[in-house]
Amino acid sequence: MRHVPEPGRPLAVLDAARIVANLRALFDGHRLSPSQRRIARYLLDNAQEAVFFTSADLAERAGVSQPSVTRFAAALGFRGFPEFREALRTSVFGDRPPAQTDDRHNEIQELVTSEIRDLERLRDGLADPGQLRRVAGQLAGSSPLLVMGLRISAPLAHLFGYLAEKVLPDVRVLDVPGSIMEDRLSRAAESGAAWVLAIGLPRYPRELEQGLVWARRVRLKIALVTDQPVGRLTDLADEVLLAPVSSGFAFDSHAGPTVLCTALLHTMLDALAAEGQARLEAFDDRAAERQVFLTG
Repeated sequence: MRHVPEPGRPLAVLDAARIVANLRALFDGHRLSPSQRRIARYLLDNAQEAVFFTSADLAERAGVSQPSVTRFAAALGFRGFPEFREALRTSVFGDRPPAQTDDRHNEIQELVTSEIRDLERLRDGLADPGQLRRVAGQLAGSSPLLVMGLRISAPLAHLFGYLAEKVLPDVRVLDVPGSIMEDRLSRAAESGAAWVLAIGLPRYPRELEQGLVWARRVRLKIALVTDQPVGRLTDLADEVLLAPVSSGFAFDSHAGPTVLCTALLHTMLDALAAEGQARLEAFDDRAAERQVFLTG
């Protein structure tokens, strides 16, 4: 198909926009490792010359190993690099209809737009809040309540724990793996804990799986916040709450899981009713008395 430039816009600019849109369509929806994202970013900037590369050429230019390029092709669903290169050529030379682009948006804005689409999918998935209410009630009734998060998931676990402490009498955040976590899980179960909220976001630590196995061993129920409906972590969970993780940036964005955890806390407060509201107001009163927060 021959593309006719708009008045005042050279053909090269239109072709560049079309190529980038086609490549984003090729990469969208796939979970890529940091090395694979490096390859994707190189291709977005150098697609027209990369169509002639061997896998070794692409590895050298992108600054990764040749096996990383092979795994990149496989992650996109291709049987090998030659098949991927043919798809790349199709994206560049326009044998498919060009995707529409919003030329007013730069690259970073497009990444934010992708995040917004993920949040819209999360919103739509919560059209029936039945599971969220059920899990919130179960977590609110667990004393102590355990919140588990390792590595990349630890900050969100601490945020959840910090906010939950305002309305629950005993919240324990578990962020150290191994025997220490096993000890804390065992003691909590002996103290009456019924549930652990586990946050498992990519890349999923092996120690998190081990912690969940131990939690089941001491007869704790598991609610898991994650981004994948099927996997080794979900197999261990009694309840799975799904939130998309955006992989367009150099590092994952956890806007979706953060919103889901905030919605879970909101629903827990509803489940606690007057008791939870009284605790929240008592916290605010103590904070005001101690002048914990700036007022102006």
